[in-house]
Amino acid sequence: MKCFYFYNKEKNGEPKTTKSSSMASTSTSMSTDRDMRRSSSESHSQNVSEFSTSSAKSFAILSQRQSNLREFTFSELKTATKNFSRSFMVGEGGFGGVYKGVIRCTEDQHKKIDVAVKQLSRRGLQGHKEWVTEVNVLGVVEHQNLVKLLGYCAEDDERGIQRLLIYEYMPNRSVQDHLSSRFQTPLPWATRMKIAQDAARGLAYLHEGMEFQIIFRDFKSSNILLDEHWNAKLSDFGLARLGPSDGLSHVSTAVVGTIGYAAPEYIQTGRLTSKSDVWSYGVFLYELITGRRPLDRNRPTREQKLLEWVRPHLSDAKKFRQILDPRLEGKYSLKSAKKLASVANRCLVRQSKSRPKMSEVLDMISQIIESTESGSPQTQLKSLPLQDDTRKSKREILKKLVDPLIGENGCLMWPIWRPKVVSTTKNFERK
Repeated sequence: MKCFYFYNKEKNGEPKTTKSSSMASTSTSMSTDRDMRRSSSESHSQNVSEFSTSSAKSFAILSQRQSNLREFTFSELKTATKNFSRSFMVGEGGFGGVYKGVIRCTEDQHKKIDVAVKQLSRRGLQGHKEWVTEVNVLGVVEHQNLVKLLGYCAEDDERGIQRLLIYEYMPNRSVQDHLSSRFQTPLPWATRMKIAQDAARGLAYLHEGMEFQIIFRDFKSSNILLDEHWNAKLSDFGLARLGPSDGLSHVSTAVVGTIGYAAPEYIQTGRLTSKSDVWSYGVFLYELITGRRPLDRNRPTREQKLLEWVRPHLSDAKKFRQILDPRLEGKYSLKSAKKLASVANRCLVRQSKSRPKMSEVLDMISQIIESTESGSPQTQLKSLPLQDDTRKSKREILKKLVDPLIGENGCLMWPIWRPKVVSTTKNFERK
């Protein structure tokens, strides 16, 4: 999956790149795509350095909180990973290599636990800032649907400063790994629904579960990892930002993220809100439904962009089956799949203020799961007499009768959005 950043030459600041590494993901970030366009007229006023003084001060708020992180020595981690043996490597991305290791438990020295050790390979301020951000965020934020950071290492040696992060080990890798054809056994439909719920719960906690708000900013399937019980947890917080404060409606940042996931208003203006994560979550739901990536250059031209490919299939309930992941071999609930797509559509409304909050999304996903597990039939809609046989009056009455998620005649509602195409000069680099 490709990652991108946009940078305005006329602004002072360091170029920003992104990473797509996770504790068990082999996704690699690359350069930008010309289809993701940004308004140059707005970039002069909105684009600011990602590493501004205000940004550094805002994350200092988190670092002042009590942390239970363990400080590891580089020697300990070399021993835990057999000197960072290639045979112990479980993933590699823009941040660096990720290795499986074994350490002694602090509570019981006789007990050993598996960990994931992420080693910073990219030098410079960019990599350091992402490392600091992860330590500050995951050092004080803990939730069942966030990967737990156990400790860190920052130590000088003959090669310079070694920066590493130590996480709980997630043996079932990333969701993206399982949606790809590399795994012979596809994710069952029930597991996909549970993953959607877990991911929504993690985002809802970041957005609404604390006295401060954290915007993930790089939500994608490769950053959702699965533990031994197939619980989904969000990972890779190097690009996270604190949400707006002091009555502000958004945070102005350099535009970073992964192509296919980023919200259109964020791409065009650099204005970041929690609703940007909601858009990314909507894209992710279609990944679960279709088994396809948001952008896949290996497919035919008309099928490369996921959202454009699914759109014509949503106008007809009979066509909807054609977008469902063929690897499921028909083993799914069509009703719950339609409802899941409907939730995705609400997340993908072009006007960001009209998108639901993640707590509302979580409620919708939970209701779908409950109705599927209980097998309770969908409430039947009562027919009302038509007072006028004109097309307009019929349409108005039908709008009052249909499920607001599913739409008329059982067809899914698709809020059309078309990003404004403008020409602008951008710099970008390959990670």
